[in-house]
Amino acid sequence: MSRPKTLVAAVAAAVALTASSACSGSAKKINGGGSDGNVYTSIDANNPITAGAPMNPFNASPNTFLGYDQMQLGFDKKNPADPNDFFPGLAASWTATDTGLTVQLQPNAKWSDGTPVTLADIKTSVAVAYTQGLAGPSAATANPSAGSLEVSGVKDLGGGKIEFDEQPGVKNLYFTRLALSLTIVSDKVYGSQVPADVWTTIAAAQGPDANAAKAAITKLTTEGKALAAFAPAKDVSAGPFVIDHIDPGSAVMNRNPYFYDVKKIAPKQVVVRHFTGNEQIWSYMKAGELDSAPFTAMPTNVLNQVLGAGYTRMDSVSFVGASIAFNEKVAPFDKTAVRQALAYVIDRDAVTKVGEPVGGVPNAATTGLIKAQSDTFLSADQSAALNPYKPDPAKAAALLQSAGFKKDSSGQWHLPDGSAWKITLQAVNGFSDWISASAVIANELTGFGIPTTAAVTTDFATYKKEMGAGKYAFGWWLVALGPQTDKAYNRLYGSDDGFVYTNGQITHNDSGWEHTPETYAVNGQTVATGPLTAQLSVTPVADQKPIIAQLAAATNQELPVIQIWDYTRVQFTLNKRFTNFPKTGDEALLANPPGVWMMQGYVQNK
Repeated sequence: MSRPKTLVAAVAAAVALTASSACSGSAKKINGGGSDGNVYTSIDANNPITAGAPMNPFNASPNTFLGYDQMQLGFDKKNPADPNDFFPGLAASWTATDTGLTVQLQPNAKWSDGTPVTLADIKTSVAVAYTQGLAGPSAATANPSAGSLEVSGVKDLGGGKIEFDEQPGVKNLYFTRLALSLTIVSDKVYGSQVPADVWTTIAAAQGPDANAAKAAITKLTTEGKALAAFAPAKDVSAGPFVIDHIDPGSAVMNRNPYFYDVKKIAPKQVVVRHFTGNEQIWSYMKAGELDSAPFTAMPTNVLNQVLGAGYTRMDSVSFVGASIAFNEKVAPFDKTAVRQALAYVIDRDAVTKVGEPVGGVPNAATTGLIKAQSDTFLSADQSAALNPYKPDPAKAAALLQSAGFKKDSSGQWHLPDGSAWKITLQAVNGFSDWISASAVIANELTGFGIPTTAAVTTDFATYKKEMGAGKYAFGWWLVALGPQTDKAYNRLYGSDDGFVYTNGQITHNDSGWEHTPETYAVNGQTVATGPLTAQLSVTPVADQKPIIAQLAAATNQELPVIQIWDYTRVQFTLNKRFTNFPKTGDEALLANPPGVWMMQGYVQNK
C-alpha cells in the first residue's frame, strides 16, 4: 500500500526470517551526511533495514529498494484519470493491444553483472509474480484488477520487443498497469527458484475447471513461500544502483555502471538508513543527515526545526485517509445509529490539529475516498447531500436514545441491556499521529459520557494480524487507498469485509473482520457494496460516476468507518549536497522514490 507513513516503517507486516545477511562488497561504508556530495542519503518509506533478511524483493522484510536496485518496467504516476499512466522504467515505451501489451525494452538495459535484460528475465519475473498472490481470475479477492495478473504468455518479438498476452476471454482495464508494475528480476538468480512446470500450473490456475484452478493456486502459493525465503548471494540489479552491503544500520548501494541511462545518475553511492520510528527520522533531519525524506508524521514544532535545518517542504496529493474502523460483529457497533452518534461526537478538526497538523486535512465527509477524489466523481448536488457529521452532541444523544441507550445521573451512557458502555480505541506503537489523535478522541468520547481508553499495539504486523482476527472492535484503519477508485473501495468492501471474488462471481462470507451487511438500503435503493466495488475494476474511469455515487452515499450513511483526515504527501529535500529536486506540484514525480527522480534527470550534484 502506498500510504504517507505515520510510522513510515510499517506498511507491510514484517516477518522475521532466518536467512544469511546481505553482504557482498568490500567498499568502505559511507554513512552519509558528510562532505562528499556524491553520496545520497535517505530512508525507504516502505522498507526499513532488516538485519539478516535476504536481498529478495518478495520477502516479507525485503532488503531491496524500489527505484534504486529494485526495478520495474515502469513507475506509476498515480493519475486517477488514467490508471495506466507510467514513467518509463526498463520499458522505454509500450503499446496496449486488444489481446495484451507490447513493451519495448530500453536499448541498453543490462544487469549489474553486465549481461543484457532478456525475455528469460521477463518471463521468470512474471512466473515469480504468480507465486506471490497474483494467480488467475479465481484468486480470492473482491478486486479482480488487484488480484489477478492474467498474463497467459510472454513472447519475444525481436529487437527488444516483448509481448504480454492477456488470458483469452478476459479484459482487465488494469492489465497494462499490472504488467508495468511487475518487479523484474534476473533469470540467472531466480530462474532456479521457479519450478520447471510453473507455466503449466499457471495455465491450470487460469483454466475453467474451478477445482483444478484452486489446486493450482494453492501450489503456486506454496512455491511462493519458498521463493520468498530465498537469499541471493549478491544483489544483481538492473536499476541505477546495486547493493554493496547491508548492516543493521544502513544499506549501501553503489552506482550501477551498466544502468541503461547511467549518465543521468549523479550520486556515486546511496545510503538508505534504518529507522524504527518517526522520532528517529526527525533526528536525522534535524542534524541535516538526509538528502531527502518521505512523509513522517510530526508536530508543528518539529516541522519548524526541520525547516530550520535547511529542508524544503514539498506537498502533493496523497490518496490515503486515516479513519476509525468498526468491527460490526461486536455490539453495539453493529448499529448504524451508534456509528453515526460517534461520528457526531468526534471533532475531526480538533483531532487532526493534534494528530496530523503537518500532513493532514480534516476529512470533509466519509465517502471511502479522499475529498480531492470524491470532488472529481461526485456532482455538486451529490456532494451537498453528504452528511458531514459536524460535531453535534444533541444529535449524538438522540441517536443513542433511539437505539435504546440511556444516560445515568452521572452523565455516563449505558447499553440497552443496562450495562455501562466502555470503549477501547486501538492504535499502533510508533504511529505518533494515531496515538496523539487517540488521546483526543478518547477525551471527547469520555467527556460525552462514554469512558474510552486509548490502547496501543506493539507493532503494525501484530496490529494487522489481531485486527484480522477480530480482536479490535474500534481501531485505526487506512482508507481511500487510491488513486484508482476500485482499490479505494476494496479497502472497505473487499476481503477485509468478507467479499470474495471467485471464478467471476462475488460472494460474501465471514472471513473478514469488518462484518458489514451484504447490502444497504440508501435513498430507496438497494446498494450491493461488494459487487459494485468489483464492478469498478472493469468499468472505464469515465463511466464510474454512477457507481461511485452509490458507494459514496452508502458509505456516508452507514459509516463502516469514520474518516478523520485526508493525508497530504509531505516530503523534504535538503539543497546542501544535491540540487534540482522535484518541487510542490510535481505530483507524478513526488509519488515515486528518489531513484525514479534520478532516472528522469533530477537530483544533480551541487
